[in-house]
Amino acid sequence: MAVFSYNAVDQEGNQRKGTIDAVNMDVAVTALQRRGLVVAGIDEAQKPSALFERLNLFQGVSNRDVVMLSRQITTLFEAQVSALRTFRLLASEARTPLLSEKLTEIGNDIQSGSTISAALSKHPSMFSAFYVNLVRAGEESGKLDETFSFLADYLDRNYEITQKARNALIYPAFVTATFVVVMVMMMTLVIPRLSAILTEVGQEVPIYTKVVIGISTFMTNYFLLFALAVVIGAVLLLRYSGTEGGRLALSQTRLRIPQVGLIYQQLFLSRLTDNLSTMLRSGIQMVRGLEVSSFVVGDAVYERILTEATNDVKGGLPASEAFRKHPEIPGIVVAMIKIGEETGNLSKILDTLARFYRREVSNSIDTLVGLIEPFMIVGLAVGVAFLLAAVLIPIYNISAGF
Repeated sequence: MAVFSYNAVDQEGNQRKGTIDAVNMDVAVTALQRRGLVVAGIDEAQKPSALFERLNLFQGVSNRDVVMLSRQITTLFEAQVSALRTFRLLASEARTPLLSEKLTEIGNDIQSGSTISAALSKHPSMFSAFYVNLVRAGEESGKLDETFSFLADYLDRNYEITQKARNALIYPAFVTATFVVVMVMMMTLVIPRLSAILTEVGQEVPIYTKVVIGISTFMTNYFLLFALAVVIGAVLLLRYSGTEGGRLALSQTRLRIPQVGLIYQQLFLSRLTDNLSTMLRSGIQMVRGLEVSSFVVGDAVYERILTEATNDVKGGLPASEAFRKHPEIPGIVVAMIKIGEETGNLSKILDTLARFYRREVSNSIDTLVGLIEPFMIVGLAVGVAFLLAAVLIPIYNISAGF
């Protein structure tokens, strides 16, 4: 299979440039003609270097790219630009080669008669099941411009709240990592020299000093073995987290951590209610909305809850009663969903819940950051003070004895 670069003119008289995969040039020309293009020139494209291919492999399409893409599609659809021309234009103006390649493939699929949702579904790393299902609903209702606007707003909200949760952990993680590195250097480089002085003098040292010297001796003699054990443990944990039982166990553990578990619960409830609200407003039925939400909620516990709720709703149970079975869903959420079902305003009620939990996540994160900083300062100060006291007090006693 070779790649050919071509210049062509479509049936509307517009110039087209791009690439096509084919066994040989004749097959490439035939394929282009079947698309309604008049080929003006075609040549075999120069194969990219192995280094470029590796870089392109790891480049990926970011969430921000998909948000901007959705907004651009909305604008072009509102301007009555056809789907094919929309994706061709966006491919030519794409920020990265990988994004351009994917948009070109989508455009080719649309030109071959595929629906937009079907074309998007071929790129799951870029467009989630939630995204594809909303686009399919927009195609069925004839409101694609509104659908892409909904998606852009949803992705923006989800990105903002997720990034805030991640950014809140960066500072504590950095400080903790720095403290660990300093402690390891102290234990392996500084303490052994000081302990040698104490050993030579032969004076009795306090129990806490013996503990510090023992830890230092262990890390000095068995550091590589210890590091290897940590790496093996991390690899095993990573592999375990990839299994169904591992994902569920880690998710349950995460949700039980004080304060942190509350933030995760609020984050997933915000995502769950926002997903359902957006899909219901787009005309997707509750059963399908629950099913799709289970794919994209991002947590094994809530994924299991949504899967079980989907089966219950299929069996004729209202969504509020299906959620009532699970203690991870707060009573207020169940009560609000029940009100929405009775009044026929479920999508609006879910949107209210989503906005409420977004505010709660933001407030909880601010509270957690406010609590972490003083605790970390006190904890680091106590750790450093203990280490210094364990070493300096015996040295002071020795000097005082002279």
